[in-house]
Amino acid sequence: MVKLNDAQLIVIGENINTTRRIRADSKNIVKRDGKVYWRYAGLDGVEGMLDITSEYPEDEKKIPGTRIGHIGQGVRNQELGFLTWAIMAQVNAGASIIDLCVDELSVYPEERHEFMRWIVRTAQKICPTVQYSIDSSDPATIRAGLDAYDMSLTRPSVNSVNLEPGREVLIDIGMEAGAKIFANGSGQSGMPQNAAERVENLSRLMRMMDDRNVPMSDRFLDPLVFPIGAGPDYGNHYLDAVRELRTNFPDVHIFGGLSNVSFGLPRRKLLNDAFIRLSIEAGCDALMIDPIMNPLDELLSPPVDEDEYQLAADVMTAVDEYGLKFLKYVRAQAKIKAA
Repeated sequence: MVKLNDAQLIVIGENINTTRRIRADSKNIVKRDGKVYWRYAGLDGVEGMLDITSEYPEDEKKIPGTRIGHIGQGVRNQELGFLTWAIMAQVNAGASIIDLCVDELSVYPEERHEFMRWIVRTAQKICPTVQYSIDSSDPATIRAGLDAYDMSLTRPSVNSVNLEPGREVLIDIGMEAGAKIFANGSGQSGMPQNAAERVENLSRLMRMMDDRNVPMSDRFLDPLVFPIGAGPDYGNHYLDAVRELRTNFPDVHIFGGLSNVSFGLPRRKLLNDAFIRLSIEAGCDALMIDPIMNPLDELLSPPVDEDEYQLAADVMTAVDEYGLKFLKYVRAQAKIKAA
């Protein structure tokens, strides 16, 4: 295993995204005085409570299958205490860029733009020293966020340009604002099917950025991470693309939404840990992760349990195709704990 102790990593905190959800049957759900709250550990040691009553299912039978958009609830209701915790917990865990996305809050452009302007201004007040990534599927929403951004504090990033029709404009929008440019491997007609398509799509975007004289240090390439549960080769598609991109573009930043890989599977922290390490070894120098779930100091140290790590790594690289050995191990561990 490559030593990670000397790696200089850029951590992009993923948790201020309104797609983030919690389980309605989470142990941190608290019912009190006719209301429902999600409990979190406040920065000052005092327990915080986010009111999620309006999102909580009235039918108890629906609770196990329901996921609640707690970040969306916090932004929608301007819960400053909760948002301060959500931002600062990531900063304290080593994030130097915080991703901001409000797309799920509204299908109406003007409402979405206003949510974005509000979260940008609020986030910069909460922590004026960290950088923020303005993230949206809509270029106009990104522009609204950049217009609200106080450039005297830090530089923003644009997340993200790709080859889909209408997205190329984000290079120019980002350049005008003095922003860093995130580029992802999506093609003109859909998602990439393998490593080669990822590399080809991002190479085309690199040429577009060359034409606009985007500094190499301002370019972040995302080959796109898909859930391993949806296809056993998805981990290798991403890792192979990272290796080739690192060879072809040694000075560019390479990252990805790495926690996507474990979606729908048990022991997500363990699986994420393995995939993050593999990604660093492949050539990633930036990580879009939840730094609270997967702390940087743990990632830069040898795995506590080498055997567990190898089981998880084998799932990520299709050595354990479909994760049969891993799932057998997880079930066995659950029985031991229940005994």
